Amino acid sequence: MGYKAGMTHIVRDLERPGSKMNKKEIVEAVTIIETPPMVIVGVVGYVATPRGLRALTTVWAEHLSEEAKRRFYKNWYRSKKKAFTQYAKKYAEGAKDVTRELERIKKYCSVVRVIAHTQVGKAHIGQKKAHIMEIQLNGGDVAAKVDYAREHFEKEVTISAVFEQDEMIDVIGTTKGHGFEGVTHRWGTKKLPRKTHRGLRKVACIGAWHPSRVMYSVPRAGQRGYHRRTELNKKIYRIDNGSNPKSGCTEFDITDKTITPMGGFPHYGSVTEDFLMVKGGVAGSRKRVLTFRKSLQVHTKRSALEKVSLKFIDTSSKFGHGRFQTPAEKHQFMGTLKKDL
Repeated sequence: MGYKAGMTHIVRDLERPGSKMNKKEIVEAVTIIETPPMVIVGVVGYVATPRGLRALTTVWAEHLSEEAKRRFYKNWYRSKKKAFTQYAKKYAEGAKDVTRELERIKKYCSVVRVIAHTQVGKAHIGQKKAHIMEIQLNGGDVAAKVDYAREHFEKEVTISAVFEQDEMIDVIGTTKGHGFEGVTHRWGTKKLPRKTHRGLRKVACIGAWHPSRVMYSVPRAGQRGYHRRTELNKKIYRIDNGSNPKSGCTEFDITDKTITPMGGFPHYGSVTEDFLMVKGGVAGSRKRVLTFRKSLQVHTKRSALEKVSLKFIDTSSKFGHGRFQTPAEKHQFMGTLKKDL
């Protein structure tokens, strides 16, 4: 999981033999997504039944952070904050119950998933409640998966341990919400002529007499945006850490600069943790949580297998028409400003 910070653009040479654009510079839009390390706090075992997968049992770690516990409360401030206090006593008593549940998972389950939560406090988005998700473990037998999950309780998993550069991934998120919208804006229907009775931005005929109901396929007014969407095949251009002073550098642009643009990303701020740079845009507004998964397709296209080498990453201000890439460059051009005297 990660949090959308903002967008910028990059310059790179296209590697596409046979194309007219081969070895020529192209400019592409990219999205920066901050991805602080996630913490594994539990494991779930699923049994295959005729009705599908059914959860057998869940085993939690001994210690859970406050931001993870907040997810189990509607009002953390007024609560007694007793979540998992009884569960933690199992470890104090020798963890026999925990070991027994893990053995049940090894014996009966066919699918094993770990429970992990984000460290939302490191993202600086003004939120205190962590996002929790299940991540399926693949490879090896069930016993090896359970042992792996047990060994990684309360440990961090970085984005670079799961994904790598030039990999194609799927991004799952919720689009920007626009509320209740009319049919013209929502579906792009044609406006009616000027002298139409009782409105122009409508659908004149919403169906035949029979069948005597409105079909689902007829454009109607209603909710636009705030829908869950999965974007397939987003290419990773870079994985780095925002605190690295050279995270915005390339082989051709050796200026020391971080990935955060001058003045920070609008309505987000600075990127200080691990981040993903993916090609194009992704669903949702800034600060919105996004989920990543391995691509489900076998990629054979040249664009998917191409090795990307960046020549330039734009870090100018995104609040306007930024002219300078770094504060040092601005100071060299502008000189000493009156406010600095």
